[in-house]
Amino acid sequence: MDRGKRPNKLVGSRNSKIYMDLRDIIREHTLPFLPAKSLFRFQGVCRDWKLQISTPFFAHNQSLTFQAISGLFCQSSGGDPPSFISIDPQSCGVPDPSLKFLPEPIDIRASSNGLICCQGQTGDKPYYICNPVTRQLKKLPKTNADHGLDPAVVLVFEPSLLNFVADYKLVCAFPSVDFDNATEFEIYSSTDGSWKISGETCFASKKLVPRSGIYVDGVVYWQAKHHGIVAFDLTKDRSQLIQGYHGINATLGTMNGKLCSAYANGRSVLVNVLSNVYSNTMQMHSNTRTWEEKTRFYLDNSALGGIANEQGMVLFAGCNVILVQFGRSILCYDMKSKETKVLCNVPEYDIRCISYVNSLVYI
Repeated sequence: MDRGKRPNKLVGSRNSKIYMDLRDIIREHTLPFLPAKSLFRFQGVCRDWKLQISTPFFAHNQSLTFQAISGLFCQSSGGDPPSFISIDPQSCGVPDPSLKFLPEPIDIRASSNGLICCQGQTGDKPYYICNPVTRQLKKLPKTNADHGLDPAVVLVFEPSLLNFVADYKLVCAFPSVDFDNATEFEIYSSTDGSWKISGETCFASKKLVPRSGIYVDGVVYWQAKHHGIVAFDLTKDRSQLIQGYHGINATLGTMNGKLCSAYANGRSVLVNVLSNVYSNTMQMHSNTRTWEEKTRFYLDNSALGGIANEQGMVLFAGCNVILVQFGRSILCYDMKSKETKVLCNVPEYDIRCISYVNSLVYI
């Protein structure tokens, strides 16, 4: 009889060990994949989780593993304080959506993997880099060049396993004062703590769309106002004009690590991927194309409601998510589930939006 009870004790011991292992697995290997708002809530689960989430190492690990879009920071063209639209309000959010912790009223300019670039509205209009979750901020030194009233800036931040403090760059394309219809580039490096004007000048006679810039695999891209894309390679310090692109109502994004353009035409949304930047140098009658169609889909009629006849504008394309504005409604299309949902209604048609990742990254 006694021997018959021993296996039960052994099984109980094994179950306890399995439970402990599962608890450790969740703490060590699941929590870093969650957005910041959820992690702040989970600090109340137990003392171990609170200590784990509060460490700088965990914040660093979370910035590496969680890089999905969490929502949009939006701001009216009149310069009112920004607001935040969350894709999932239960899990993603920031404690101060209007960014009042910054020392002055600001205009949102760019974002990258949890960091936001803002520009002051007073004085010299300095740039600020901040994390809206931790409310950490850094004021950048004065620029060497005049970037204009609505600068075409792109924030570049790629989380690195070896760097606990974020190393980032701010890249601005600005009109040249020495050459008519030319574009120059100025780069701020957090590693150097200073601005540097590139020796490269783009003579493509193109005016850029200020908030169209995006960084993909070492290259920054901006839409030209009339035709084409201006590309600036940060490694080679070289610029290039990419032809064969019509940017009417289109938005640049990323798809599987490649540059893409997405635009809406009625209920239809078309996503093209950059396939060959040298197609204009190919021999005549070559079948090589600069852009290839990646996907085309139709938004759900039930989500569009009475706005089906409005002209849509793609706000964001990436992370298997497409955000489209129809009139004052912002819709989210999930490319995996093929579902369309209405995120919110905005107070104005002309509203500036930048994507945001809910990260704990340290500045």
